[in-house]
Amino acid sequence: MLDRIAAWRCHRPVCRASAFSLTRNPEPSVPQLSLHTPVGDLTLSEEDGKIVALDWGWGRDQTETATLLEARRQLHAYFDGELAHFTLPLAPHGTPYCRRVWQALIDIPVGETRSYAGLAATAGGSARSIGRAMATNPIPILIPCHRVVAMAGPGGYSGGDGLPTKRFLLALEHNLAPSPSNAQTRLELI
Repeated sequence: MLDRIAAWRCHRPVCRASAFSLTRNPEPSVPQLSLHTPVGDLTLSEEDGKIVALDWGWGRDQTETATLLEARRQLHAYFDGELAHFTLPLAPHGTPYCRRVWQALIDIPVGETRSYAGLAATAGGSARSIGRAMATNPIPILIPCHRVVAMAGPGGYSGGDGLPTKRFLLALEHNLAPSPSNAQTRLELI
């Protein structure tokens, strides 16, 4: 894992907005900014100054807003092993139940995991409904669905390369020094 991080640090390019666009409307309807990470390229999306999505892959349009630049800075620090707690405004679209599950995911301490059943005891519902809510998580990593494991092993993961990505994120967080968070991330109810 350390070789993967070291290689990423050495080859991490600076992300800049493209000066040329083939589209008629060069400004995207939702500002997006992409970044290179050890788990692949990621694209952040923002609405009204809040992060609403994190997707694997490089976005077509690149817009540098204050929120997206701060999110990119915090993600780089996270992957560098220098940041354990994100302090970003998140506003994922979802049902009240999904938002309750996503908040329970955020509340899992860095370096720890929970089972689907354990999370159901916290957030309500069943292990199956927890899995469905996690499958619709629009902001993985920042809303850490990788911290939920099955009773008999790591379980699944739909981001990046699947289970190798989940194992990488868990190992990275295991190595982060625990530090109390001064500002807890809370989901904004939409």
